[in-house]
Amino acid sequence: MTDYLASYYDLESPEIASATDELSLWAAPFGLRLLDTVRYKQSMKALDIGFGSGFPLIELSMRLGKSSEVYGIDLWKAGVARAEMKLRKYGLTNVHIVEGMAENLPFADNFFDLIVSNNGLNNVADITKTLSEVSRVAKTGTQFVFTFNTDRTFPEFYSAYRETLYELGIPEFNKRLHEHIFEKRKPVIFLDRLVRQSGFSVNTVRDDMFYLRYADGTAMLNHFFIKLAFLESWRNIVPPAHRERLFRRIEERLNDKSKELGGLKMEVPFVVFDCEKR
Repeated sequence: MTDYLASYYDLESPEIASATDELSLWAAPFGLRLLDTVRYKQSMKALDIGFGSGFPLIELSMRLGKSSEVYGIDLWKAGVARAEMKLRKYGLTNVHIVEGMAENLPFADNFFDLIVSNNGLNNVADITKTLSEVSRVAKTGTQFVFTFNTDRTFPEFYSAYRETLYELGIPEFNKRLHEHIFEKRKPVIFLDRLVRQSGFSVNTVRDDMFYLRYADGTAMLNHFFIKLAFLESWRNIVPPAHRERLFRRIEERLNDKSKELGGLKMEVPFVVFDCEKR
């Protein structure tokens, strides 16, 4: 019962340093609200959809304790491998990782007592099929908690993008800009309807927000996470012939705004859905 008293970790070990690199600044604000919403009980079967490299999957398993079994599913091979390494270093044996799609969950009907997804539903190919699968594997009374950043994310950037399309005489791509936002971030009312149609009651929808702050637009557009997670889809809104001129002008706009305001502040509004299987 007190095996933890003998725990020792070598902080100079590269593997320990790697294992403790647990979550990104992007995932943290969403995930902390999600973890705060979960109703923790003993002997649960829980599922994390889209766990990335292990958050909140691993944290959830530790908070639930050894009496619970926690499953995670994700398509990202490198993330799966990193999460498995962390599990080995943490000595956790109550976590089961599956490489797969949320649209085809490889679990029996009525299997889980708790299902979570931290900004994972934004990235599925078919949200309707995914929610149908979530409903299928959830028991009656299962808590389903998920977070996502809304269609109002980064209004400062999207305003600059929209204004620049008109300035450069290519407003026809404004429609594709709107389609891109809808594809990546569904409106809250849209997801609320789908969740209810999938067999869940929605107990609460909690609004929240955080900011990503930068010295200017140049710093923002060169930030590693922006380049990793956003830039490709922003670039693909317009054909290659327009990209250089478009982004140079967007960057100028953001830099002018940052001089006026003393820095660039990007809004990230998000919501936490707390649902229950009917």
